[in-house]
Amino acid sequence: MWRRRREWDDGGGCDGDRAWKEFSSQAESRAKAESRAQEGRGAREESGAREERRGWLRWCPRLRTVLLVPLLIYISVPILIRLFPVLLTKFVYLNFLAFPFFVDFRQPELLLNNTINLYLTTEPGVMVGIWHTVPNSRGAEARGKDQKWYEKALGDDHPVIIYLHGNGGTRAARHRIQFLKTMGAAGFHILALDYRGYGDSSGHPTENGFTTDVLALYDWAKARSGNSIILFWGHSLGTGIATNAARKLQEERGIQVDAVVLESPYTNIREAAAHIPLTKIYRQFPGFEYLILDSLALGDMFFRSDENVQVLSCPLLILHAEDDSILPPLLGRKRLLEH
Repeated sequence: MWRRRREWDDGGGCDGDRAWKEFSSQAESRAKAESRAQEGRGAREESGAREERRGWLRWCPRLRTVLLVPLLIYISVPILIRLFPVLLTKFVYLNFLAFPFFVDFRQPELLLNNTINLYLTTEPGVMVGIWHTVPNSRGAEARGKDQKWYEKALGDDHPVIIYLHGNGGTRAARHRIQFLKTMGAAGFHILALDYRGYGDSSGHPTENGFTTDVLALYDWAKARSGNSIILFWGHSLGTGIATNAARKLQEERGIQVDAVVLESPYTNIREAAAHIPLTKIYRQFPGFEYLILDSLALGDMFFRSDENVQVLSCPLLILHAEDDSILPPLLGRKRLLEH
């Protein structure tokens, strides 16, 4: 019995050794596998980091371009304006923004009643477009009438407004049509003019040219209106045009326009340019006055309403909203009257 137990013990011991060796081998294999997996993860993480660095390096030139281009534009605009003042006239007049688009100016009846379109040659080579709206009280009578009837109607003793709009857009702009409707309902004739270079008018916009257009329209209306009151109603940019025309009429011809209405006026174009939101980003720019404000004079743009109103003898009405976000009241009711 002792011999068999020894044999059994010897046989069991051999099996235990084999099991231990197998267990050790498996553990070693798992350790090696885990080590290889860790090395693989580390390699992948390192590769990902390298790719991320490469991606960032690839984006760096693009980022520099994105930041550099606006900076170069910001710096170059004032310099280009000084070198080429004609560029500044585009920003001031905005006549290239001929909104609303695709309007048939020859058919104003599509947009408002009691209105006819006409054209007036203000000087050789320049023809301007005009809408004539008659008072609502004559609306029924005006249906189907031609230009001759409208011209004759100017002498019916209703006051006549020569409406001088602001920059940008045309006489067909929505807010201007609303003005025609409102004043027509109030019993006025309205002659809404698109200056040279605006709408369907020929020529190129200039301050002196605007004055010529307005005075030509005044003469045309005066020859047909008899003793009817004629007044200039200027809005925004048009206020400077209105005072220019009224002053020239008074000083060169000795004629006073019956009244001048200034809606959202400004003292002069230089001060207006210094206060409008468009120039806000340049007010701290070195040389702002020299590069931008002084360039207005190089472009022959002055619109000196502050000086004009001191000369005018006709009645003057100034209208200015307290919350005007484009031309602050400081430039209109307050500072304009202080001069």
